[in-house]
Amino acid sequence: MIALARLLLVLLVGLTVVYVSVSLWSRGVRKGKLRRAYDAGDREYGEDRDLYVRRGLEDYDDSFRRKLILLVYIVPLAVIAYIIYVVNYS
Repeated sequence: MIALARLLLVLLVGLTVVYVSVSLWSRGVRKGKLRRAYDAGDREYGEDRDLYVRRGLEDYDDSFRRKLILLVYIVPLAVIAYIIYVVNYS
């Protein structure tokens, strides 16, 4: 049981590093797309570039795409739980 707890602790630390990395990468990609869209002429009247990017990132923070990144935690833990179940009860 201690080995499983140790495995889960190490796994959660590793998955947290992956989650933070993917989140920062995805936000950076979105920010770059917003900047390119603004430079291409997709802007509202009287809106400067920083305000346009900030509003776009606020929309991104509430998006479904951002919530999908949580699968970084769910998928590996589900696979490990399934493997443990199959090995012990099949």
